[in-house]
Amino acid sequence: MVVHARGYRLFMINESQIVPYETQELPVDIGPWLVFAPHPDDETFGMGATLAKAVNKGIDVNVVIMTDGALGGSHSDLVKIRQEETRRALEILGASGPVFLDNRDRALDMNEFTIKQAKEQIDRVRPKAVFFPGVYELHPDHRAAAQIVWKALQARNNEQIVPVCYEVLVQSPINLLVDVSKAMDAKKKAIACYASQLAENSYMDISMSMAKLRTLTLGSQVSFAEGFYRFEPNDLSSDLESCFKGTLSRLFEK
Repeated sequence: MVVHARGYRLFMINESQIVPYETQELPVDIGPWLVFAPHPDDETFGMGATLAKAVNKGIDVNVVIMTDGALGGSHSDLVKIRQEETRRALEILGASGPVFLDNRDRALDMNEFTIKQAKEQIDRVRPKAVFFPGVYELHPDHRAAAQIVWKALQARNNEQIVPVCYEVLVQSPINLLVDVSKAMDAKKKAIACYASQLAENSYMDISMSMAKLRTLTLGSQVSFAEGFYRFEPNDLSSDLESCFKGTLSRLFEK
C-alpha cells in the first residue's frame, strides 16, 4: 500500500476488484423495466444497445423522459422535434413509450413534485428494475434524476425493485458489464434519429467511444459493452450518496 500525505492509505487492489472482467447477459433478466432519462436521447446514448437486447429477449422496456430538452439547441420547435426524435429512436429499439414529464431543461430539481412524478410512473409500470443515470454524471439534470428516482423508490421499499445506474457521457463506478456487440447496429440507428443533437455535438462518436472503452477488461472477443451499477433492493434503506461512498471505501482508509 501507499501512504499519502493526508494520512490516507491507498490499497494496491487488483483491477478486477474495481471493474468487471466478464459480462452478464443483462443487468436484470426479468421485466418490466422502467428507464428514466433526464433528456430526450439519454436513454439511447447511455444504454440503447442494452435496451434493444432486452426487448429482443422479450422484456417490456418503458421509457420516461424527465425534462423537455428545450435548451439542447436553438430551433424554435425544439421540444416537439426532440419528442418526435425520441419516438422514432424507441421504435427502433423496441421500447414502450415514451412518457414526457416536461420539467424544464437544466432546472430538474429533487422536490416533492418531481418525486411524485417518478412515483406515479413506478406505480404505472410496476417494474422489476428501474434505471437512472449515475451520480457522477456531469450534467446537473442527470445527477438530479438519480436522486429523484432513488427517493421515489425508497417510498416503495416494500417491493423488490432492483435499482440500476447507467452511464451516459461519463464513466462511473460499475459492477456489471453487458456485451452489446451484436446490438450496436440498432443503437447506431437509434442515435441517428437524434439529428437535432448530432448537429450540436459528436454524440455518435462519443457514445461509440464510451461503449468501446468499456471493453478494456473484456478482451478482443467483445467489441462493445455498456456499463451499469446494479444495487440490491435493500440498498434503498440508505441514501444514494452513502451507497456510492461504500463502493469507494475499499480503496481508502484513514
